[in-house]
Amino acid sequence: MNSTDQEIRSADGTRLVVRRVGAGDPVVLLHGSGGGLHSWAPVAERLAGSYELWMPARRGYGPSGVSPGRKSFKDDVADVVAVIEAVGQPVHLVGGSYGATLALHTAAAEPGRLRSLAVFEPPLYAAGESIGPLLDRYRAAFERDDAGEMFAVLNEVTRVPPPVVAAFVAAAGDRRPDPAEARRAAIGWLHDLEALADDGTDPARWSSVTVPTLLMQGADTWEPMPTTMDALAAALPAVRRVIWPGQSHFATTSAPDLAADALRAFFAEVRPGRRGG
Repeated sequence: MNSTDQEIRSADGTRLVVRRVGAGDPVVLLHGSGGGLHSWAPVAERLAGSYELWMPARRGYGPSGVSPGRKSFKDDVADVVAVIEAVGQPVHLVGGSYGATLALHTAAAEPGRLRSLAVFEPPLYAAGESIGPLLDRYRAAFERDDAGEMFAVLNEVTRVPPPVVAAFVAAAGDRRPDPAEARRAAIGWLHDLEALADDGTDPARWSSVTVPTLLMQGADTWEPMPTTMDALAAALPAVRRVIWPGQSHFATTSAPDLAADALRAFFAEVRPGRRGG
């Protein structure tokens, strides 16, 4: 899959690097916390024959730049707008995990820039006052480069069940992440937690999102994600929903064919000349 990386400047001057591949109607793919330019690659390679995929590294995640101060979703939305302006026309906006929450914020703030919205398991419950103390703990661990404590804090934020955490640790074995890549992800997580701590948790606020929307989720993702997705589906006025049996919060990488097929069908439904909603 041949790709091209380009630099874009956000409204505040933050440098964004965007990976572009394919040709056709434009699709912007927003990665989750701990991700980067590579996060949507398995899905993108399945869509590149029909769509032009734009995959930014969100601010805080190299090779993009870092926020000059405490990050907010307003900063993130400005970055997405900068990418869409570089595209030059309204886009299909897709987000996974934190990127899905960001996609919702973008749809609420800038609906005229979107042709459609597709979100995979936004962790809307991981926000607000409960995140403040976890952000403080994470920042302190980050400053002393305590990887174990950072990992523990993130498990509390994401609420991954202990058996799932243990399975990941066992699968990793003696392998250790590249120190530079681990630090890069840690910086991104820190800024994401800043934005989450200042965000709200009321799903009713997304009732203002009127663009055609696809909700994607795994049937095996742990609570409170299923309850969160039910509440989000009830709040959105123009929603379709797909739930994949046997998949969890990692479905976009573990089952990219499912994600690509769902997106392809959804984009076809909302193309010009077809009624959305």
